Amino acid sequence: MKKTAASLTVSSMLLLAACGGTSPAASGTAGKQDTPAAKPADTKAADAGKPGEKKTLEFWYIDPGDKEKVYLEAVERFKKKHPDVEVKTLQTPNDTYKQKFAVAMSGGNPPDVFHSWGGGWLKEFVNQGNVLDVTGKINTDSYVKTVLDNATFNGKNYGVPLGLSLTMVWYNKDIFDKYSLKPPATWDEFLKVIDTLKQNKVIPLTLANQPKWPGAYYFMYLADRVAGPELFKGALGRTGKTFDDPGYVQAGKYIQDLVKRDAFNKGFNGIPWDAGQGRQLLYTEQAAMLVMSNSIVNNVRSEAPTFEKKLDFFPFPTVPDGKGDPSDVGGSSAPVWSVSAKSKNPDLAIELIKELSSQETAQSYSDRTGSPVGVKGVIYKDEFAKRLGVFAEKAKDIHWPYDQTLPPDLAELHKDTTQALFGLSMTPEEAAKKMEEKAKQILK
Repeated sequence: MKKTAASLTVSSMLLLAACGGTSPAASGTAGKQDTPAAKPADTKAADAGKPGEKKTLEFWYIDPGDKEKVYLEAVERFKKKHPDVEVKTLQTPNDTYKQKFAVAMSGGNPPDVFHSWGGGWLKEFVNQGNVLDVTGKINTDSYVKTVLDNATFNGKNYGVPLGLSLTMVWYNKDIFDKYSLKPPATWDEFLKVIDTLKQNKVIPLTLANQPKWPGAYYFMYLADRVAGPELFKGALGRTGKTFDDPGYVQAGKYIQDLVKRDAFNKGFNGIPWDAGQGRQLLYTEQAAMLVMSNSIVNNVRSEAPTFEKKLDFFPFPTVPDGKGDPSDVGGSSAPVWSVSAKSKNPDLAIELIKELSSQETAQSYSDRTGSPVGVKGVIYKDEFAKRLGVFAEKAKDIHWPYDQTLPPDLAELHKDTTQALFGLSMTPEEAAKKMEEKAKQILK
C-alpha cells in the first residue's frame, strides 16, 4: 500500500455502527462463551490475586464462522504457553457489540482484550485513558505500517492489527453470465447492468441500511470517485475543502438516482445487517450485487458455503468527469486487538494480542476467510485474498470509514444524513449543508 487517507484521529465511544466490521448472521452465536459467564469486576481482581489459582483474561470479539475459529485456535495456543491462565471468550454481533462494549467501558468493567477497528473509534477510548499503551511491548516490524498506524496515536501504539478489509462490489457470476453481463468499470456501464437486471426481475443491489453504515460505503466511494481523496482530507482538516462541496452534493445525487431507479430491495433502510436478510437475497439469487467489505466472504463460508463458487467482485466504478483515481479503494483495519488499561494482568493480555496477531494466526485467517492482513510475512494462498491483496498494494489511496474518523457528533450526522439521502427525505444540498454547519461548530 502506498498511501492512506487522512489519519484517523477522532470518533465516539457511543458510535453504535462503525463501518468495516464483519457482522455475523443471526445464527444464535451472539453472546456465546466457551466458559461460564464472565465475573464482575470485583471478582476479576480477586482472580488475579490468589496464589496458585488460574489467572483470568476476558476476550471479546464480533466475528462468527471461520474467523471465530481462527481466534479460538489462537487462544488455545496461548493457553498451552500459559497453562496457568483461563481465557473467557465472548462473541457478540457487530452493532450489539459496540453498545455492549461502550457500556462495559463506561461502567469500569471492560474485557482485558477486545476487538476494535482502530482509528477514531479506538482513539476515543484512548483519550479517556481506557486503553493500554503497548509501545515497546510489541514488535512493530511484524506489522504493515500503514495498518498499524491506524492504532497509533501521538506516536504510541494502542493495538495490533490482524485483518485488512477492502470494500468492493460483490456479485453473482451465474446471474451475470445468464444475462450476458460484464463487471462494469464506469457509472454508465453500472447503470446499464442495473437496468438489465431490473428488466429480468432481479434486484440489482441488496442493501441492509438500518444501521446506516452499509449505505455509507456508497457515499464515501462516490465522493472519492467524483472529487478524489483530497475532498475528505480537506474537509476534515479545514484546508479549503468543505462538507458542502459540490463533490459531496454530486455524490448524494448519484445515490438518489439509484434509489429512484429502484436499484435496491424494498424497505432497505429498515433492514438490519446483523440479521442477515440482505445477504439472503444474494444467496437465494433474488439480488445480484452487494457493496460490502470482504467480510462477506466469511459470511458466505459460514452461512451459505455452496454460494461461494458463484461469488466474485469488481472495484467500484468510476463516474463521468470524476477526479478520483480508479485504483483507490475503501478499507478498514479490522480486527485490531487492544488491551484495557484496567486489565489486572496486562502483560498476559499483551501476550494474548501478540498470539491473536501472530504470523501463524494471520496466515490461517487469510487462508480461511479470503482476507488480506496487516501482518507481514503472510503468503496469500486463498484466491480472494490474493486478488484483494493486489488491489491493496496498487491503491494510490485507501479511504478509511468516515464514521471511524470524524468527531462523534459529526460522525453520527454523517450516518443520519446518508441514510436520509437513501430515504429521499433530504436533498443532497440539504445533507451537505447540515454536515458543513456541524463541521464549523466542531472542527478546528
